[in-house]
Amino acid sequence: MSGSLPAPGISRRDVRPPFATGSAPLPGAEGPLRPTAIRRATVAPKPWPGGDSAGHYPLHHPYVRRFWTAVLGPGAVAALLRLAAAAQRGTEVPRPVQVDVLAREGLLLESDGYVFVRSGVPGLAPHHIRRMPPALRTEHARLTS
Repeated sequence: MSGSLPAPGISRRDVRPPFATGSAPLPGAEGPLRPTAIRRATVAPKPWPGGDSAGHYPLHHPYVRRFWTAVLGPGAVAALLRLAAAAQRGTEVPRPVQVDVLAREGLLLESDGYVFVRSGVPGLAPHHIRRMPPALRTEHARLTS
């Protein structure tokens, strides 16, 4: 019976099933940390070497947010914008987990511990456009022709 009271002298707390109270280590306790609790390495991004002639669209252009976000995802585009802002300011930021994705697409270059960031991005490649939903492909064709 789920609604009945426990026997006299036994509290509701005593009737509950046991649970583990030590699921997280106390602050300052030694031991293994969750991967999400480990601090990421920092990087000091730099502007693309030798100038950036490959970018057709500045990073804050609506094209980047609309179409590159559809291809890479919002986290990768946000990481690219953070890296570009840090490169302009000359500051360090935690190394984004999306660096490999951005490097594969040619939007940044990671070499010898440095991250070089473009000031603009090229238009989408045909293989990116083919993977988009039809409505987004139509919008892309309308805006780029």
